[in-house]
Amino acid sequence: MINHGGRKTVAKTRDEAEKPFWISFSDLMTALMVLFLVAMTVTLLAVTQAVSETESRTVERKEEINLFLLDLSNITKEFPGISVRGQIIDFGDRARFETNSHRLGESQSLLLSQFVPRVLSLAESKEGKRWLKRIAVEGFADARGSYLHNLNLSLQRSERVLCALLLPSNGNSLTEEERRAIKKLFVVSGASFNALRNSPEESRRIELRLEFLQLDESPASQAPNQEDMDKHCPLDTR
Repeated sequence: MINHGGRKTVAKTRDEAEKPFWISFSDLMTALMVLFLVAMTVTLLAVTQAVSETESRTVERKEEINLFLLDLSNITKEFPGISVRGQIIDFGDRARFETNSHRLGESQSLLLSQFVPRVLSLAESKEGKRWLKRIAVEGFADARGSYLHNLNLSLQRSERVLCALLLPSNGNSLTEEERRAIKKLFVVSGASFNALRNSPEESRRIELRLEFLQLDESPASQAPNQEDMDKHCPLDTR
């Protein structure tokens, strides 16, 4: 009986010694689960906040670009025939080219020299400084002729526009500051007969395509100013 009672005492003591261990392990698991849930909650809140902030900035960007385009549309009202389609400045009948030609008439060059400074002024607005990336001068050709010929002709038409803006001729009244701004902001682009209009005459045109920065996109580094004054259009020496 003594031995039997002793075995009971030993077993009871062993059980009581093990109980605190299992209680502590259970508490540890509970604490880890609580920490996990807290960490997940904080992470979800951070992600949600980041998404909300990005959405807010996206909406703000869209609104400011729309405001810029609205101001641009108001400017075009002073120049009948010029309109804004989305992010495209369309010159309509005011900038048509003759067949297989890249030359602009005096009235067309004068129109460009009067209109573009207004665009440059708008580019200096809060919205313009924040979002306007560059302006691509796009020339177009009709379907007649080969693809490469028309592609070259389209590029020449784009280049002719910049010649009309940068060279002091045909009544061009742009200031040196405006010419420097054009060199920084404008780029030349061309398209063959992949953007045809209803007629060959309408297809032989130029447009200005506005490009805007994306969220968190930094403006491209500007090339250093070239001090030499352009006196002749390269198209006239080919």
